[in-house]
Amino acid sequence: MDGRSPPRILHVSETGSTNADAMRLGLAGEGLPLWVVADLQTGGRGRAGRKWVSQKGNLHASLAICSKAPMEKAGQLSLLAGISIVDAIRTTMELAPDAELRLKWPNDILIGFAKAGGILVESTTLREGSGFLAVLGFGLNLVAFPDAVGREVTALARYGTPPEPRALLTVLSERIIYWLDRWNAGANFGALRQAWMDRAGPIGEPLVINTTTGALSATYRGLAENGALLADVDGSIREINYGDVALVGEVARDGDS
Repeated sequence: MDGRSPPRILHVSETGSTNADAMRLGLAGEGLPLWVVADLQTGGRGRAGRKWVSQKGNLHASLAICSKAPMEKAGQLSLLAGISIVDAIRTTMELAPDAELRLKWPNDILIGFAKAGGILVESTTLREGSGFLAVLGFGLNLVAFPDAVGREVTALARYGTPPEPRALLTVLSERIIYWLDRWNAGANFGALRQAWMDRAGPIGEPLVINTTTGALSATYRGLAENGALLADVDGSIREINYGDVALVGEVARDGDS
């Protein structure tokens, strides 16, 4: 979607996964960019193969695009998607004063310490030509949220009158186009890096990084030039490209997220 063509929208009442549908259509040669939007998902997925519970009235949407950026830049699209969805929420609803809408690395949309939505970006190289096919998937709790084990969840309806999914999608699409243009196929990640940090938590916020070798206590230090999380671990600044990151407030309230 390095051009400026407005995306088409394919709306379905129910599907397994909008991400899977968008990827399949993109690989089959469907014209891009293309949104796949569903009223209900029965097999929604989050990061690392986790299940994403999708309820009617919420946003379940995936955008398939063709990018001319180098494949190693594909991970930056998750940050771009986060910036865009925060912008779209702020544009389409008046949030209550106590609603601390923010991003958590790499793909969570939070209000305070409660998860209101998530982003799943998947990509694959194209058989012909340069660049790659990417699918930017969004799950956002507009009116309802599921019971969750191990963490606090919420919906935008707790903090004001949420937008209708289609109204939010219209603005979201516009913001993605805007930020893709600013990103410039990965050549201007610096603009995204600052925009993402402006929408995230404060520098110095305590974190717990859950890795395969155990949990690390750390503090948030922003984003690296490549989009990795910067964390102070025992006085050493480290780039984090792996593992689950939990805010200490999440852990204190709900256990391991």
